[in-house]
Amino acid sequence: MKPIVQISLDLTDLQEALSTAALAMRAGVDWLEAGTPFILAEGLHGVRALRKAFPDVPIVADLKTMDGGYLEAEMMAKAGATHVVVMARAHEETVRCVVKAGKDFGVKVMGDNLGCPDMVDGAKQLEDLGCDYIVHHIGYDERRGIAARGLRMPSPLDQLKEIVRAVNIPVQAVGGLTLEQAIQCPLYGAPLVVLGAPLTIDADAFKTADGDLESSLRLICQKIHSYGDVPMTSNH
Repeated sequence: MKPIVQISLDLTDLQEALSTAALAMRAGVDWLEAGTPFILAEGLHGVRALRKAFPDVPIVADLKTMDGGYLEAEMMAKAGATHVVVMARAHEETVRCVVKAGKDFGVKVMGDNLGCPDMVDGAKQLEDLGCDYIVHHIGYDERRGIAARGLRMPSPLDQLKEIVRAVNIPVQAVGGLTLEQAIQCPLYGAPLVVLGAPLTIDADAFKTADGDLESSLRLICQKIHSYGDVPMTSNH
């Protein structure tokens, strides 16, 4: 499949999220994500506002659902989300409920393997239960807590090739990636590239002379889209 650029709106202010989303759309981003902090701050109102402002753009609602799967997915679908996120650590019946709601309300389901004792098995189980995408995810607290103990900080790239090989659905990798690492994800067979907002341009190759964020983001999108069709098997 062709690479998809998704911007995660991990913002707590609605107006900032809307202005960031507008900039992202002008720069060539494909999908918007209502990030967990945004959903906690703005809820269904925030998702509705994104849908009203961007009527034709896919919107991922990063609910991180652990229970009440059908209702949560239904609520977000009716608010305008096209994709919802359920956790692999939820009971398998919850995952099934989210998948059922997805079919009933026409939304896709992204299964997140954050915190799984075996990340590969977690991804395979999510696929078996009917998820449409895998989010291969190393958590914020996990990364920082491990690093604070003087140990190497884990990265989603560590097992990304294994995850891609283990499943037959598209994979995205999130959690502590630098901009340059995120841009390389299609080389691992993971076509869904997530960029976080607020966006920090930490790669010199994408910094413009005038420091214009939109111009930098446009260059990033062009680079990711230039991969063309991404075979969903690792070749890195």
